[in-house]
Amino acid sequence: MKKLLLVSGLLLGLTACSSPREPQMTIAPQPSVSSVPVAQSKPVTVESRDLRTAQFVAVVDNGRKNVQPIQATSNVRVVLEDALIRQLNSQGYKVVADSKGKLRMDLLDALVKVEHSVFSHTMNTNVQIQLVADNGQNKFVKRYTGKSTTEGSTSASVEDMEMALNSLLEAVLQDIARDQQLMTFMNENF
Repeated sequence: MKKLLLVSGLLLGLTACSSPREPQMTIAPQPSVSSVPVAQSKPVTVESRDLRTAQFVAVVDNGRKNVQPIQATSNVRVVLEDALIRQLNSQGYKVVADSKGKLRMDLLDALVKVEHSVFSHTMNTNVQIQLVADNGQNKFVKRYTGKSTTEGSTSASVEDMEMALNSLLEAVLQDIARDQQLMTFMNENF
């Protein structure tokens, strides 16, 4: 009986290992690194929230009611918060655990929608991030949005979707880095 349990356990373990895994996307946008600091070690506390309605980062529609959601390999909110912190550090801000100046990043949308037909695909990518800068008395709120559409003659790979989403996230991070209104508010109120 013990041998039978051992053999059946091994078979279950082997079948679990050999089952196909769902594809996942690696989200790793590079921050916009500044060569000239805009702040002189001004302290800022960075927080983030993921306010997306769904946690997947891509949806592939192959027609015939065959829709496949694709998840990210890591937490998108954490990855974006880390990129934003590195970006702020390069701009001369000092990110600390607690300060009067708080910058909150709300992730509102980060999604690639792919529609496949017999001989082509269309890929629509959307990113929306809201930043809230607050010192307890004054508040600055702004949304940063990015959209792109690409078409191809073959099916879209996971790598194509990763490139589309990472490129758009980097473009939105670059918009944040270049936003003079945001920098002015942070320098005057933090």
